[in-house]
Amino acid sequence: MNKDQVKGRVKTVEGTVKEVTGKVVGNKSLEEKGKAEKVVGKVQSGYGDIKEDIKNV
Repeated sequence: MNKDQVKGRVKTVEGTVKEVTGKVVGNKSLEEKGKAEKVVGKVQSGYGDIKEDIKNV
């Protein structure tokens, strides 16, 4: 596992927490920030996955 994979997965989890918290407290702004952070995390972890695949070739 490389740094991008780890950071991306952490961001995805943080985004999920923010999204759920925003839903629970009724804060649309926090909910939207959480959704955006999840997307960024998924992209970063995907980039890390590709880097790892290339490294293993």
